[in-house]
Amino acid sequence: MKKICVFCGSSKGAVPEYMEAAELLGKTIAENKLELVYGGAKVGLMGKTASTVLLHNGNVTGVIPKDLFEKEVANTDLENLHVVNSMHERKAMMAEMADAFIALPGGFGTFEELFEILTWAQLEFHKKPIGILNINGYYDKLIEFIDGAIEQKFIKEEHRKLFFVDDSPAALIEKFKSYSAPSINKAEWLLGIN
Repeated sequence: MKKICVFCGSSKGAVPEYMEAAELLGKTIAENKLELVYGGAKVGLMGKTASTVLLHNGNVTGVIPKDLFEKEVANTDLENLHVVNSMHERKAMMAEMADAFIALPGGFGTFEELFEILTWAQLEFHKKPIGILNINGYYDKLIEFIDGAIEQKFIKEEHRKLFFVDDSPAALIEKFKSYSAPSINKAEWLLGIN
């Protein structure tokens, strides 16, 4: 594992704990000699994570669509900033570059990135570890919703093993080191055979 893609908000959030978590994640990534791959902005949780990695002599690669270059205030100080044509291209490039994924708190964009990368794992388009950094209980209701979807048989119980949840960046990275993607018989799952 060499590169971690972080999905997170371009906002600071409502409480200081979110920015503190972004800072701790950035420091943890750098201390583990990992490279950050992220959405390329210099504001909010995105900016804090990237600036902290750089502060601790780590490497950062940003990927931002040209339409969001000014809206999200692109981090033009990065040596590795890719300006792409679309959100689809952004997500595909980040996913291809990364060896693992972590979601900090964020909004619709963060949710969409997290669920897309989870879906790709479910479909076995990749076998990379995924972690949810659940700061201040931010993701509690989302995790409860996913568990409810499992109970209602819209998500296979084995697919719950596609992601980890923790409030510690170091703990997530440690879990990633021993991750092995679950093997699911897709034909049986699609046919509803248990």
